[in-house]
Amino acid sequence: MTLYWQEDLSEQHCEVPTDILDILFTLDGKRLPVDHAHALMRAIAGVLPWFEEEPGLGIHSIHVAGSQNGWERPEHGTHSHILLSRRTKLTIRAPRDRMESLIAALSGVTLDVNGCPLTLGAAKTRLLSKETTLFSRYLVSLPGESEGDFLTRAAAELAALDIRLRKALCGKSLTLAIPDGVLETRSLLLADLAPEESIRLQRHGLGPYRAMGCGLFIPHKGIESVRKGG
Repeated sequence: MTLYWQEDLSEQHCEVPTDILDILFTLDGKRLPVDHAHALMRAIAGVLPWFEEEPGLGIHSIHVAGSQNGWERPEHGTHSHILLSRRTKLTIRAPRDRMESLIAALSGVTLDVNGCPLTLGAAKTRLLSKETTLFSRYLVSLPGESEGDFLTRAAAELAALDIRLRKALCGKSLTLAIPDGVLETRSLLLADLAPEESIRLQRHGLGPYRAMGCGLFIPHKGIESVRKGG
């Protein structure tokens, strides 16, 4: 695990734009493969053929707690499953001008996600967050890339978005199944972003395969406790 650290930023304020939103659908389903990114993307693309061609769209991976009433999260893979609760949501990050067509097309639809039926219900929208600590569960890495090289490359891609790396925590490597093999990924936690940097990163994402949940950033509670060993 690689940790990068600089001084804290002073508090800053900015307005959250409304051109990119998260759309949250209620779900009716019992389970999903732990590694469901490609299957979910293909199921949604079957309803919306233009989905994969829209650069502003991304599907957040569906993630549930590591343990539920004695149930422990199974190993990562396409043949093991997570259990869904009534609180579980499907979240799609999308441009505002796609919002109505997405909700109209997907509400009430039952998707087949690698043999697991998933019915999408009512939808609501949510603005991007002003939180200055963000987390991406899956960020595409290069084959054989070390944590240090991954972090260096991420810093360069952030710089291209005019975002300065101050505090970062690089997580463990995971693979996502795709038809011709696997995608290698790592998680990435960024802290002490300026508010406008946080919003910019949520709007643009980082790296490819956004429709599989890669490079999408969400708010996180922070890494101070990790630094202190808590």
